[in-house]
Amino acid sequence: MATAVPARETPLDRLDAIVELSDSALTASAPAVADELLAIGEETLERWLVAHGRTPTDATVEGFRLLALHRSAARGDPSFNACRETCRELVYARNCIHATRTSHDAARRLRLAAMVARHLILFIDGKLEVAGLGEFCCSSRPLRLHEPVAAGGH
Repeated sequence: MATAVPARETPLDRLDAIVELSDSALTASAPAVADELLAIGEETLERWLVAHGRTPTDATVEGFRLLALHRSAARGDPSFNACRETCRELVYARNCIHATRTSHDAARRLRLAAMVARHLILFIDGKLEVAGLGEFCCSSRPLRLHEPVAAGGH
């Protein structure tokens, strides 16, 4: 009789687990959790790059690999800029947690960062299925140039 191999925890499962942690557990491990959320974002962008036959970079932008990965992923795909601020928000949350290790709002900030990481995963996974996803976001070219946007846009 074969032994069942336990399913690997997905990033979304891990985000659910982080959100469910008690305030005291989150606060006690805040810097590590903040770094883990950033790593989840990096893994998400790595998945995009590999799916498109590109090698994920080890470089950093403004001191963060996540931002360099985003820049690399956005190259040649303007619709990818829709998640630029999501990546920046993860970096910001990580910096806030590291700057105020004993902050009373660390648990709240980490739960928000977990939701931001979830948004990034869902966006990237959506783009893997629908190439044009994000073309009609607030940073899209037609909106910036005051051009008419096709029906059904954001």
